[in-house]
Amino acid sequence: MNVFSIEAIKYATETRHYIHTNPELKYEEHGTADLVASRLRRLGYDVVTGLAETGVVATLDTGRPGPTIAFRADMDALPIIEETGLPYASKIHGKMHACGHDGHTASLLLAAEGLAESADRFTGQLKLIFQPAEEGGLGAARMIEAGALTGVEAIYGYHNRPGYPLGRVFAKSGPTMGGSSLYEISISGKGGHASRPDLAVDPIFVGTAVVQGLQSVISRRLSPLESGVVTVTQFHGGNSHNIIPVNASLIINTRDGSPAAYAVIDKELRLVVAQICEAHNATAKISQQMRIPAVVNNAEETEFVIATAIDTVGADKAGRIDMLPTMGAEDFAFYLERIRGCFFFVGNGEDGAYLHHPLYDYRDEILPVAAGMFTAIAARRLAPR
Repeated sequence: MNVFSIEAIKYATETRHYIHTNPELKYEEHGTADLVASRLRRLGYDVVTGLAETGVVATLDTGRPGPTIAFRADMDALPIIEETGLPYASKIHGKMHACGHDGHTASLLLAAEGLAESADRFTGQLKLIFQPAEEGGLGAARMIEAGALTGVEAIYGYHNRPGYPLGRVFAKSGPTMGGSSLYEISISGKGGHASRPDLAVDPIFVGTAVVQGLQSVISRRLSPLESGVVTVTQFHGGNSHNIIPVNASLIINTRDGSPAAYAVIDKELRLVVAQICEAHNATAKISQQMRIPAVVNNAEETEFVIATAIDTVGADKAGRIDMLPTMGAEDFAFYLERIRGCFFFVGNGEDGAYLHHPLYDYRDEILPVAAGMFTAIAARRLAPR
């Protein structure tokens, strides 16, 4: 079930290279979506396009009673200038598949071919979700709103993982990728002249105290048994060389290793900002601009995926991981908030560039590995009872 012909793997590789050469940012994935939809229609899937603007959902209905499961791949690229020099490097300046979504899409398309050919062995329904805007666009949430999960009982997806052996398949039960929040803080003081700070309430000075105080959220307010990060990524204030401004603003990015950690970080961040501003006679307005929850895998589904991986690629190339492999966010979390499932990883090699780097490239060798996992999962979950 996990063995693909040389021709199929070659086609998947060419597809991956084409998508890599023609990257599209979040909600711009029109060309990629057209390619995906056209391929799936040729394979006999019932295809719906235009979900969440550029999303595609393909359904394989066996016509026999059984469960409905889903596989997901993301399609969007990043606003990064590629520096790989590869023959199939991006031809669009400033846009690059620096996270491997080209490979995620190509591997699910490879699996789609094998799954269509084996449909007579299945029961129930299979949905293939090709999602836009994973990179900061909350595409998963919008796909859910558009009905992508209707009737789905369990969902599976994966991410390639640089820094791990090429082709190794692994998963973690429970929290498995970090949640991420984006906050904007507006500090209001009292303007004045630089020569008389005593007559003003300097929001820049207050902001620097906030920057320092925020570090206590992790070091002194979050349990050392939990994971979290608070990073100030922007600080703006003033536009004159001799005037204390009225307002200053900060952009804060937080990461959390679990829903429990998020609850602490969110509460304590707001408290620290409010208390510091009050102590300096300033006021603060805190606005959460974005929230992606932590990826939390279902325990039973994770054990199932690990067992499937061991049978598919061998015990020496598969297993579980007990620590978070990354604090990076992944909006697959939105699916797992609604239904059970598992988000697993496939090693992209130990020596290559990391994700979101101008030198990163998805390794073609793992296309059949990931596709093999999809087909093996379907063979077990949709087997006749």
